[in-house]
Amino acid sequence: MLRTLRPSQIIVDVLVAVVFAFGTVGLEVSAAWTSVSTSWSGVTVALLMSLALGIRRWAPGPALGVAWAGAVLQMVFLLGPVPANVAIFAVLYVTAAYGSRLVYWLGLASAVAGAVVITVYLFIVLNGVTLDSLPTALAVLVAALFALLLSWVSGALVRTARTGIETRRAQEIAEAQAAAEGERVRIARDMHDVVAHSLAVVIAQADGARYAAASDPAAATTALATISTTARAALTDVRVLLTQLRHSQSAGPQPTLADVEVLYSRVREAGVELRVDVDPVAASDPPAAVQLAVYRILQEALTNALRHGDGGVVAVHLGWYPERVELTVRNGRRGEPGPGGHGLIGMRERAQLVGGRLETGPQGAAFVVAAVLPVGATS
Repeated sequence: MLRTLRPSQIIVDVLVAVVFAFGTVGLEVSAAWTSVSTSWSGVTVALLMSLALGIRRWAPGPALGVAWAGAVLQMVFLLGPVPANVAIFAVLYVTAAYGSRLVYWLGLASAVAGAVVITVYLFIVLNGVTLDSLPTALAVLVAALFALLLSWVSGALVRTARTGIETRRAQEIAEAQAAAEGERVRIARDMHDVVAHSLAVVIAQADGARYAAASDPAAATTALATISTTARAALTDVRVLLTQLRHSQSAGPQPTLADVEVLYSRVREAGVELRVDVDPVAASDPPAAVQLAVYRILQEALTNALRHGDGGVVAVHLGWYPERVELTVRNGRRGEPGPGGHGLIGMRERAQLVGGRLETGPQGAAFVVAAVLPVGATS
């Protein structure tokens, strides 16, 4: 596996390899005064180790292979430990820190196998094993194993820390995406509530104006005024929602209980006989989240009454208790919302967002929307 490095990293690695090569090769050349063959074989090993050091971060796997080639060549030439062997520790480090999964485990195997090979080579191949040398050989094995594994484990710790950082970054991105998706869902839900309710009122008023145009021009004029007012209000809400899509920091429309009367008046202007019963009344201002949920559930339930009701009385009951609010909307039905409609889903989501529950369905000849929302637990 070849890794992508920054230009500065490449320059640093090349400079380190060149300096390391000059230093180790210089030490081997100086040994020519003792043995020319030993000098040139040592130079070859030093160059291989320098190459492994230079490419260690760019290609951890090939660097490990080059380091092993240098070590094998060193044993073939029957050389003892040389300064260039220091590069092995750096190579083992990068196999654990930056290598692929295969290179990662090959680095661990190389650390263990390298310690065994070093001990066997020093005490059997070079010096010959004796009973007296066994304790020393065991000590060398433990020391070599500790040193090589220490390099590998250091790289493994860096790998773990980097993986943790990447995991946290991925989690933050996922959380941001989830938050954005939740915001889009909320905006879509608000858009549905605003547009569906306003269009239902507009349709009802338009139908009334069409029938009354010939016999009662004044009623037609009133209906057209209601259509204009409702459409303008809906257009304002839609513009604010579209602004939220462009700028998520916008607060957007947040209706409260003070807006419920306007909602009632729009429904009544659409020709619906609306009976509202509030018992008990709210002793204090409920939490904003509950007020918004009550408003939106009422809005959607009344919209459904306009669209699917039989044109009879629509009864609304609100009960503000110390720990909960109970909301019921009951209307006669000539039909009922389909099971896949967004309106019922949106009302249920509104209730769940504040920890409440909502049930909808026919009860005899009526269609009922009943919600129970906690008050004390919501802030």
